[in-house]
Amino acid sequence: MTRTCKTNAASAAPAIAAIPADTVLPRLAALKSAATPALKQHWRELFGAEPPPYNRRFLESRLAYRIQELAYGGLKPETIERLEALGEQLDGGNITIRRIRHDAKPIAGTRLIREYQGVEHTVTVLQDGYEWEGRPYKSLSAIARAITGTRWNGLVFFGLRNNRGQA
Repeated sequence: MTRTCKTNAASAAPAIAAIPADTVLPRLAALKSAATPALKQHWRELFGAEPPPYNRRFLESRLAYRIQELAYGGLKPETIERLEALGEQLDGGNITIRRIRHDAKPIAGTRLIREYQGVEHTVTVLQDGYEWEGRPYKSLSAIARAITGTRWNGLVFFGLRNNRGQA
């Protein structure tokens, strides 16, 4: 049985053939070792469009989702409508607000521990900022500067992000 799936009903993109379920795991595993040009070609085949100019990690994750979508089926139209409605309730339909990342800050109550020059420093994440040595701070960078005396990216200093910006 062969199913076909279109990327967007409104677009003129060609129909994409369904992927047999028994080939999903090998295809997903192959994404990690594929060269970037191969990932872009795979994108063209699975989406029927040119790949966006994003990084490799983005391409891998979207290709992995697309492979599973074509093999097992995507979200039901009712689910998509419900998600859109919930998104509009959250941001009033303002797409710019949806694109702001909210996952950069740890959950309130989290304790961040960092040893610096032999001294252990503990920071508590609050709902609206941070607390270090009983004093409130608006950013981790301000705490890192107070500890070191130099400018630091707070997320990097406390090990929440490496120097390249990855979590």
